[in-house]
Amino acid sequence: MITVRVPLGQRSYDVLVGHGARRELAGLLPSTAKRAAIVTQQAIPLDIDVGLPTEVFTIGDGEAHKSLATIEALCRGFARFGLTRNDVVIGVGGGMVTDVAGFAAASWHRGVAVVHVSTTLVGMVDAAIGGKTGVNLAAVDGIGGKNLVGAFWQPAGVVCDLDALATLPPREVRCGRGEMAKYHFLTGDDLLAMDEAERIARCVEIKADFVSSDERESGRRALLNYGHTLAHALEIATDYSLAHGEAVAIGLIYAATLAHQLGRIDQVRVDQHYEVVGGHYELDTALPAGVDRRQLIDLMGRDKKALGGGLTFVLDGANGVEVVTDVSPDAAGDALDAMLLK
Repeated sequence: MITVRVPLGQRSYDVLVGHGARRELAGLLPSTAKRAAIVTQQAIPLDIDVGLPTEVFTIGDGEAHKSLATIEALCRGFARFGLTRNDVVIGVGGGMVTDVAGFAAASWHRGVAVVHVSTTLVGMVDAAIGGKTGVNLAAVDGIGGKNLVGAFWQPAGVVCDLDALATLPPREVRCGRGEMAKYHFLTGDDLLAMDEAERIARCVEIKADFVSSDERESGRRALLNYGHTLAHALEIATDYSLAHGEAVAIGLIYAATLAHQLGRIDQVRVDQHYEVVGGHYELDTALPAGVDRRQLIDLMGRDKKALGGGLTFVLDGANGVEVVTDVSPDAAGDALDAMLLK
């Protein structure tokens, strides 16, 4: 078992990484909890026992259920269950589950403790760590977006039970590799030299460092969104037929291509992105067929990182990965064209 501490003063918490880690879950629960609301999905094959009266709340699969309607349904269920501010919500599942469970916990009685049991690689290295919770805003009259409604609400602890990874279909594993790939470019660590548990724990450590230095994403933490600006646009443009980690993989290649177009990195560095993403992690690096160039640029302009004026991206450069503002739509389009010609 590897324990990684997320240092946030009085709100610090542990992330447990290892096979059978769920058996340590009870030790992460707040001492005040008399009951636990377990938020999960139908297909999650991981049973947990916390030694408290529990009720299981099953949410739907797919991004359409990552919504304010789901949050309302959960809160009504919490009310029927009698969940108090001293109790605990436990999210058992992938990134969608922990995002939804965390936001519901942050909203119920203006904040009840939440503990996450992550069952996917994406969740273990990213989604379950750091306290960002949220749901999508369905598009109405062309206005909407991914994770636009939410809250910062740190968990009381996180469990990454590696036994759960053996139950994942190959596509879900690839999605996790998309998120994992970004850490290569944030740190330069040779993650491929590590075994599975060490690699996941190192990704958690890297994220914990970013979170502890910038909890509310007002500066440095935004770098964790490397590859995500195009990724979120692709998810929406493909009606979420492209999974998050798959979209991030393409987004990493796009970010490198755009950085090269802007003169921030050379072709050798772009080739390194292709080597890690496409070579080592065997992920698709090309834009999906049929995507609308103009729609992608418009969607990227609505990204949460946008600061007004031009487009905002996280891009590689001589000083490492950093936030770059006021990128022109023309430059963003040229980078898309360059990928289409690849």
